[in-house]
Amino acid sequence: MRYRTIGDLTVSAIGLGAMPLSIEHRPDERRALATVHAALDAGVTLIDTADSYHWHAGESGHNELLIARALASYGGDTSAVLVATKGGRGRPGDGSWTVNGSPAHLKQAAGNSARRLGVEAVGLYQLHKPDPDVPWAESLGALRELLDAGTIRAAGISNVSAEQIRTAHDILGDALVSVQNRYSPAVRDSEPELRLAEELGLAFLPWSPLGGIARSSLDGLPLLAEAAESAGTAFHRIAATHGVSPHQVALAWLLARSPAMIPLPGASRPSSIADSAAAAELRLSTEEVALLDAARVG
Repeated sequence: MRYRTIGDLTVSAIGLGAMPLSIEHRPDERRALATVHAALDAGVTLIDTADSYHWHAGESGHNELLIARALASYGGDTSAVLVATKGGRGRPGDGSWTVNGSPAHLKQAAGNSARRLGVEAVGLYQLHKPDPDVPWAESLGALRELLDAGTIRAAGISNVSAEQIRTAHDILGDALVSVQNRYSPAVRDSEPELRLAEELGLAFLPWSPLGGIARSSLDGLPLLAEAAESAGTAFHRIAATHGVSPHQVALAWLLARSPAMIPLPGASRPSSIADSAAAAELRLSTEEVALLDAARVG
């Protein structure tokens, strides 16, 4: 496992996006716990969750409680694991997502998250999404209050623009340590936010980092003999040359894109997170990175 930094903490270069363990079509608890344990076995020390990662109405915090049980039942040392959670979104149980960035809600939600995780202070608390009905500075002010109260140790923001990142940095200072936006082979429109995170010394945590990459094999195709017709074939062709999955290539490409990048691949099976974690050891050549940079999916 390679390692990167979030604020003053060292974490694995590949994290676990725990959302699939609690939302629609989630696995049973035995497999869910085994998936988290497999991540820990593979050296993953960053787990990303949220109070809104659940399926049915009335089960807010399902994923946080699951992660707490997984860590407690692991049997090994988990002291180096950073659990990053989020607040500011909700799920009424009909498949939709709501947004609530009011200071009162965020402060209550953070306290609830700490209790569910069984910690005195949340290691990294992220504002899940800006609320269009609440001034951005007011939501950030709630994070500032949570930091000052010791409810959270560090703050992050998610689904944000470059302007919102700059405002957050002005208000939170060094306590702001991360940005979590969507970024993948198929979706690259957060490039400005990635480069700003680099500039400000923030970790960039891409969610849905495997978007656009199928697991199907392209056995029999010429490997790098010609430019790929699509990004999907480019990632698969390079995977074939290394004898690894296309998902590993996608994650290795993300790591090569920036030293600030710490991908958060989702998983609902032990084999999936074990495969993703192995991407931390995959080194792509300059030529391979350039080919994937130029490739497009979708």
